Amino acid sequence: MKRPPSGYREQALKILPWICTRCAREFPASRLRELTVHHKDGDHDHNPPDGSNWELLCIYCHENEHARVEDARAGGGAEKPGAPATHKALAGLGGLLKGKK
Repeated sequence: MKRPPSGYREQALKILPWICTRCAREFPASRLRELTVHHKDGDHDHNPPDGSNWELLCIYCHENEHARVEDARAGGGAEKPGAPATHKALAGLGGLLKGKK
C-alpha cells in the first residue's frame, strides 16, 4: 500500500505543479516518488505554508543541484571570469593534413 507524503512534501505537492522546475519534466501521480522538494535557501526548517521556499525537482536535477553547491563550496566549478583560453587543440592539424594528400 502506498503511503501518502507527509509534512512540507505533502503541502508542496498540493500547491505546486508536478513538474521539475529545472528540466520541465511532468510527473503523473504514479511517479511522484521521483519528484522531490528542494529548499531554495537550503534551510530544511524554513517551510512557509505558501511554498515560497520550495521548488519541485526530479531526483536527477535535485542531486545535480546539491552537487553543484558542494562543488562551489570546495572551490571547484567554473573558471575565473575573463580568463582567456590558451590551449589550441587543433593547432597542428594543418600540418598533419598537408602530408595526407
